[in-house]
Parts: sequence; structure tokens; C-alpha cells
Amino acid sequence: MHPQAAERRTAPSAVWREPGPRRIVGPMAIHSLADDRPVDPADITHFAEHGFVKLPGALSPAAVAACEPEITGTVIELNTQHLPLAERDTYGKAFLQVENLWRHSESVAALVHSRRLARIAAELLGVDGVRLYHDQALYKESGGGITPWHADQQYWPLGSDRAVTAWIPLQETPDDMGPLAFAAGSHRHDLGRDLPISDESERAVQAALAEQGFPVVADPYALGEVSFHLGWTFHHAAANDSGTARRVMTVIYIDADMRVAEPRNDFQRADLAAWLPGTRPGEVPDTPLNPVLYRAER
Repeated sequence: MHPQAAERRTAPSAVWREPGPRRIVGPMAIHSLADDRPVDPADITHFAEHGFVKLPGALSPAAVAACEPEITGTVIELNTQHLPLAERDTYGKAFLQVENLWRHSESVAALVHSRRLARIAAELLGVDGVRLYHDQALYKESGGGITPWHADQQYWPLGSDRAVTAWIPLQETPDDMGPLAFAAGSHRHDLGRDLPISDESERAVQAALAEQGFPVVADPYALGEVSFHLGWTFHHAAANDSGTARRVMTVIYIDADMRVAEPRNDFQRADLAAWLPGTRPGEVPDTPLNPVLYRAER
């Protein structure tokens, strides 16, 4: 998503569950976040063919449960807008969005900088290493609307498609909570790549998917299950019809040797300034905000 979303941030509504006590993530959880989890070759093949993969057990349920209170507390602390759901546009109804939480919490940083997840991202992308683009929490409130069909890389000034988002639910995510849905194989096709997330993108992409017969995969998530999707994979989420917020943390990884591209739109210009500070087109974003999180030994 794009940094202009900061203008749309909202305070949690009354239907939010209050977070548990905020605490430093313990050593056992930290250890599990650092452990390697080699990716099954079949999952790498699925990712390449379909543009996404869901990995049960990518994280331990205990590690996710340990991180959730601190992430939720940080989201509540950093949100600044106070519009009720009824007064927001479609984008604003989709979720509350806060970026780069890792800069505000050591416990959140332990998850965002996890070697375990970073290695998975690198192996799925087929690159030697990955660096952080940015993180973002996406909290879909009870009663929150759909997340319109879109592709993330429309917002990213990147020189290649070697970019992937890890979508990490912080609770079990059944159908009525709005789990992420993917159009399998859509990363190879322009079904509306220049459309920002909006009512228009929902209509246009949905129509293109139906016309061309792309299968849509929309399944619940177990606690500890993480999905990874490419920047050009079109995805969507249904409304949250449950009685609690759908709490999700995401981490965006890019090839460690990625070079920045000349921005093609205002969103990309904003992203370049916000998430790749001081980097010029043609340069690798070797900045304090974009650390290398994993590199294979040679």
C-alpha cells in the first residue's frame, strides 16, 4: 500500500478487542523467529506458477500469540485519524493501516527482521538475499468493508518483480473475517496494473478475472499460517462480518540487490521518499530503513 494511507488512519472503534498486556517477546519466541525453515520445492513451484503460496506452520502459534499484543498496542498508539466507519471511503473502510511499526517496538522488530521469514521470502523469489522494503499492519475492524482487487506493485518504484509480501494473521482467520484471496496466475497478466486500490479497481479487475477465467483462492488461515504473494499478484479480501477485528501484520521483502526505478506515478514518488529515503533511481536502497534481512552463505 502507499504512504498516503497515513492520512486515512483511524482510531480503533468500540468493537475492537482490547490488546493483552504489552510485553517484550520472550527468548523462546525470538529463537523460533530466527530458526530456519527450508521451503519445500513444491511450494517454490506453486509460488512461481500461481504468484502466491500459503505455508501452514511458517511460524509457531506461540510466536504469533507472543507478538500480537505488542503489535496491536503499537497500532492503537500510532493511529491518528478518528473517522467512524460510516464516514470513510472504500479504502478507509477496508482496514486500519500503520507502517514501519518495527521502528517503534523491539518486539515488533523481532518479527519483521525474522531470519526465518526472510529466508522463506528469498527462496520463493529465487534470489540470494532480501532486504526490507517496509512493514505494515492491516487491521480490518468488525464491520469493515472489502479490500478491493488490486496489485501492490503499482505503488512501488522497483526495478524488477522480485518483491514479495508476507501476510501474517495474528489470529485464526475464518471466512467471515475476510482472509486474503488471490487470483492464481494473475501475476503474469495486466488486469489493471495501473489502478490504485479503489471502487474502480474492484470493478475492473473483478470483471477481467471473470472474463479470463482466473481461479480465485480464498481459504481461511490457521494461526501460524503465513501467505506470500508477489507484487503483481492481484488479491482481494471480503468484508469482516465477524465480531472482532481481523488483525494482520505484513512484511514486504525485496531482492537485496534490487535497484530503484524511476517513479511512474505520484504513489511511487511518495513511496520512494518515505520507504527508500535518499535513494536515486538506478541505485540499490542501502539505507537504515532497508536492512538486508537474509543472504545465503556462499
